[in-house]
Amino acid sequence: MFKKLSAEFLGTFWLVFGGCGSAVLAAAFPEVGIGHLGVAFAFGLTVLTMAYTVGGISGGHFNPAVSVGLTVAGKFPASSLVPYIVAQVVGAVVAAVVLYLIASGKTGFQAGGFASNGYGDLSPGGYSLTAALVAEVVLTAFFLIIILGSTHGRAPVGFAPIAIGLGLTLIHLISIPVTNTSVNPARSTGVALFADTAALSQLWLFWLAPVLGAVIGAVIWKVVGEDD
Repeated sequence: MFKKLSAEFLGTFWLVFGGCGSAVLAAAFPEVGIGHLGVAFAFGLTVLTMAYTVGGISGGHFNPAVSVGLTVAGKFPASSLVPYIVAQVVGAVVAAVVLYLIASGKTGFQAGGFASNGYGDLSPGGYSLTAALVAEVVLTAFFLIIILGSTHGRAPVGFAPIAIGLGLTLIHLISIPVTNTSVNPARSTGVALFADTAALSQLWLFWLAPVLGAVIGAVIWKVVGEDD
């Protein structure tokens, strides 16, 4: 279990540091940055690389919603759920601390949103709470379906991390303007702690919606994708 939790810590650290780090440090640097497209690919690449690196140790969840969804789908023991979530949140927070230490080393640094998630005034595109809720639920549900389908026994062997990583990239391409894309409560929690906004007051949504979406995705897969 120590190795599994360590793998989840490392994977979630890399996801937050790489994904949110690309948004904070490189998205608009200094005039021509990587933009939304680059940030979307950065998040996908973090999951792809860590799934290949430590996925064989822990299963490569790196996301409390994924762990909940896999539990509902019967692919993960409920007894390991809380330790996994704790490891993931700690990894996300440590990554946010390291990112803040780096970002704050720039003259004139202001944390601003610090790649946090939000709705209403905190949504990049000004989208409402309802829009944010629907987006996060639907996208997390499909993320679970992608994970469960690509790791199923009938799927091509060895390609699951690619499908999952590209799936997460697509999710970000869709929803960065809406919520800055969560689909991951740990990712949302880590950076919200350092944002100069009301991100913490909206954090509840980015736990509720991804977890609800993951449960829905797991149920859909059990009905549609599982063998009789």
